[in-house]
Amino acid sequence: MRLLERVRKEWFMVGIVVAIGAAKLEPSVGVNGGPLKPEITVSYIAVATIFFNSGLSLKTEELTSALVHLKLHLFIQVFTLAFFPTTIWLFLQLLSVTSINEWLLKGLQTVGCMPPPVSSAVILTKAVGGNEGIVVTPVLLLLFLGSSSSVPFTSIFSQLFMTVVVPLVIGQIVRRYIKDWLERKKPPFGVVSSSVLLMIIYTTFCDTFSNPNIDLDKFSLILILFIIVSIQLSFMLLTFVFSTRNNSGFTPADTVAIIFCSTHKSLTLGIPMLKIVFAGHEHLSLISLPLLIYHPAQILLGSVLVPTIKSWMVSRQKGVKLTRPTV
Repeated sequence: MRLLERVRKEWFMVGIVVAIGAAKLEPSVGVNGGPLKPEITVSYIAVATIFFNSGLSLKTEELTSALVHLKLHLFIQVFTLAFFPTTIWLFLQLLSVTSINEWLLKGLQTVGCMPPPVSSAVILTKAVGGNEGIVVTPVLLLLFLGSSSSVPFTSIFSQLFMTVVVPLVIGQIVRRYIKDWLERKKPPFGVVSSSVLLMIIYTTFCDTFSNPNIDLDKFSLILILFIIVSIQLSFMLLTFVFSTRNNSGFTPADTVAIIFCSTHKSLTLGIPMLKIVFAGHEHLSLISLPLLIYHPAQILLGSVLVPTIKSWMVSRQKGVKLTRPTV
């Protein structure tokens, strides 16, 4: 029963494994031109569904209140959109001389370009009792890896506009009219987006397994896994050190938000973005693999660290109260 409960709780992780396994067994179903017609159903309908769903669930009032914590969000934005991808790029210059698969290394760069997910970063922040950090969607993917894409920039931006921006805006407009109903019924937005995302992952790997020229050595995969965990731990420690300096001006709750929101990366945004930018690319699945690894790793690592970080935050908050002068 405990195992079944765990599987039910982590159904999306299990779904990723099942989707990749199904793609391996019968790749012809999800390839371009196959029965599922992913060039239409995935590239346009599935991606648009995810972002319409995001627009529908996004509470604009929370975004407005988040802007009050300007210094906190500025720190998260700079770390996420500038420091993280630049550091990864410099690190990859060193790794480029190794025997690690070059497409997995490009995938690491895409991880660096992604924003934090509202879901896992916020859940872990709330689990500790910290503040929420909300950041904008970056376009760094095109800056760092645009040259690797076979799709023209104009085509990329037009598809991003039609399948990301337009559905997001429409979702926000619809939300204004049915806000009370949404608050009352609380539709499973996360389940819908995750289910559609599994379809995108499935078709991506169908293309891979149907291509006999793609070969992935296990050594590269193990190294990438080790690198990803090391990056997460290093950046979490770095954000902790930066945000707890005496002159930082951040509260313990702010530090919690910074640790999680600056180091977590969005799979929900990432996979559709990669599908658009690298449409038709034979190595798309290899480029996507580091992000697929990063997602469960960040959740598992975050879950392990939550009790320790919560204990630290509570003790610091008590210390602040004790040192506060009485009037």
